[in-house]
Amino acid sequence: MSVVKNLYRDFGDFKLDIPHWEIADQGITALWGPSGAGKSTVFRLLLGLEPCPGLSWIFQGQDLALLSPPERRLGVVFQSLELFPHMSARENILFAARARKVATHRAQEHLKELTELLQLESFLDRRAQLLSGGEKQRVALARALMGEPRILLLDEPFSSLDQDLKQEARKLLLQVLDRHPIPTLLISHDPEDLHQLADHQVEIRRGRLLTYS
Repeated sequence: MSVVKNLYRDFGDFKLDIPHWEIADQGITALWGPSGAGKSTVFRLLLGLEPCPGLSWIFQGQDLALLSPPERRLGVVFQSLELFPHMSARENILFAARARKVATHRAQEHLKELTELLQLESFLDRRAQLLSGGEKQRVALARALMGEPRILLLDEPFSSLDQDLKQEARKLLLQVLDRHPIPTLLISHDPEDLHQLADHQVEIRRGRLLTYS
């Protein structure tokens, strides 16, 4: 388990109030709830993209909240995917390796493995702005994994895909995590994500955690 404490933010009209949260250190934990419940706020605070005074996040004996966002070594797929449009798929993926100071030979080995696993070969050297939605999603996942993350965080990663592509993306994610068993926090409001992917489920409403399973 990783243990999150004092996950608080007061925005005036909305308050996030999570005093204690134990997140499984294996499998996929789904954080789910309606729009406006606080899911994306949790995501941004755990990443360190917004200040959260008093936050503690103990993972394998280390308080990740005391580290800068790069030092936390979290693999991230944003809802908007956030690829660099002028870079190729390959360049987007290798950018993460450089940012995390992954050795060049290790990065090339990892890229080869991810290219095969996520079926990237046919568009690896195509600019991101020319990729389809499903292709962009696979590149974003590969980039998140390239930095050899402690934890993988996925914020509505399939929301822009049609139903067929969502199904394909879910299968690919499970294949990747079978090969690389990284603890994963999945933010979603899609019941199919919960049904097909989640090993553990946590519901959030109005900034508070309600149920665990």
